[in-house]
Amino acid sequence: MSKINDQNYLKNDQYKDSSNLDARAAIHERFSTNGYGWFNWLFDTLLKLPADAEILELGCGPAYIWKECANRVPSTWDITLSDLSSGMIDSAWRNLVVTGRNYKFKEIDAQEIPFEDESFDAVIANFMLYHVPDRPKAIGEIKRVLKPGGKLIAATAGDGHMKEMMEYIKQAHVDNIWTPYNNPFTLDNGLEQLHPFFSDVTVLRYEDSLVVTEVEPIMAYIRSSVRAADVNESELTKVQESLEKEIIERGSIVIHKDAGLFEAIK
Repeated sequence: MSKINDQNYLKNDQYKDSSNLDARAAIHERFSTNGYGWFNWLFDTLLKLPADAEILELGCGPAYIWKECANRVPSTWDITLSDLSSGMIDSAWRNLVVTGRNYKFKEIDAQEIPFEDESFDAVIANFMLYHVPDRPKAIGEIKRVLKPGGKLIAATAGDGHMKEMMEYIKQAHVDNIWTPYNNPFTLDNGLEQLHPFFSDVTVLRYEDSLVVTEVEPIMAYIRSSVRAADVNESELTKVQESLEKEIIERGSIVIHKDAGLFEAIK
């Protein structure tokens, strides 16, 4: 099993706490060219939900959506935030307790959602479905707990997302041996996976890129990645030196992004 959907690795290593995800989020927060912001864009979709919506987020991580858009969350929504990792649930609670908002928190495996049929107006899966080993089972579970007319909001990356960053990791890989992890749920292959469960699916893409003017955030991203254990330190030093030279010569490093979401209606 690939690390990308090895639940033991994800729960006890990569996402045992929010530090790796925070390192990757930081580069987007500091250097994204789209000033509107990913979380605001994603939240615009949520605002189409009913005023009294019951919402479940799977794989909530540190609850970035709710932290960044705290002043936009209707007080009448009933929101349950869940994650496979207890460490992530703790980070989510710590990020949101200061808001004074009454969120519910629960450890959940998306393949076995512990709620009754037709419980939610929306289920959010923000960059997490590619981590699920049995995705059809999880999507079936999501459909089951959605009310008629309810929505799955599933955000993910396209095939070309952060392609330059992947090249830097490749260059620093042990012995330069590289077998990329195929993302099993992308903007390009997700539609065919959702259609057996949802006939009404819309794809939306978020236009953005990174213009990075410092090397350290790139190095922090690499060190936080699923492939970090496979990185050769001497090769990584060479990558860093090359990036430093590029910034001196060009002033910045451009990293292309391809991210968006599926809106699937039951």
